[in-house]
Amino acid sequence: MELADRVFVVTGAGDGIGREVVLGLLDRGARVAAVDSSGAGLSVTGILAGPASGLSVHRLDVSDRAAVLALPEAVIRAHGQVDGLLNVAGIIQPFVQIDKLDFADIEHVMNVNFWGVVNTTKAFLPHLLARPAASILNVSSMAGFLPVPGQGAYGASKAAVKLFTEALYAETLGTTLSVTVVFPGAVGTGIAVNSGVDVPQLKDPSARLPKMTSPAEAGRQVIGALRNGKYRVRIGSDVTFMDRFSRLAPQRATAFLAKNMKSLLG
Repeated sequence: MELADRVFVVTGAGDGIGREVVLGLLDRGARVAAVDSSGAGLSVTGILAGPASGLSVHRLDVSDRAAVLALPEAVIRAHGQVDGLLNVAGIIQPFVQIDKLDFADIEHVMNVNFWGVVNTTKAFLPHLLARPAASILNVSSMAGFLPVPGQGAYGASKAAVKLFTEALYAETLGTTLSVTVVFPGAVGTGIAVNSGVDVPQLKDPSARLPKMTSPAEAGRQVIGALRNGKYRVRIGSDVTFMDRFSRLAPQRATAFLAKNMKSLLG
């Protein structure tokens, strides 16, 4: 779809991929409603965007259903319309095995990652279906199709996002709505810090870490997928490789990832 003069809602806009998507859309002539739970993060995004950017900022937690259901009215009041929703917001869990993972941590991850997508989708879908052309883009993860040890709840939440998005695509075939699901691999964002998760292994200079895609490059690819109306997008050589591996030999791929991620377990 055309991006110039369109209005897009972007969650997770206070940092990382979400911020890069906001700035990239503004650079392409779109107007953006930036959504995040961090007021400080939104302030930085606003400063980077500049004063005459066509940006509005909306501080809220996507797991707060009442706040999300009130968001379309605020966006339409600010911009007059809404043409697209990009669900980028997400958090991880502590890097621990399931038997050591608290129920509260599981619920928190599911509430933000899955229910956040459900809340925004339900809130904006009637408005988007009424537009001559509209888009919903949801960010899943490599962990949404291949289990990452120490991230069982996170992976479950992203698998739920994957199937929810694919079902939405199937249900809206023949409408003016374009639906996209995105699978990033390792991206160099501050997701651990933003999730309140301490991963000491990531601070170890001797640790062997996967090659990471930059947030700017990930944001560029997200915008490209939005513009081209792609159904399924993989970001990073790691996710491209593991996607193929898991289709050809799912058990071997799971064992391979378990071995390579073992050092991150707390």
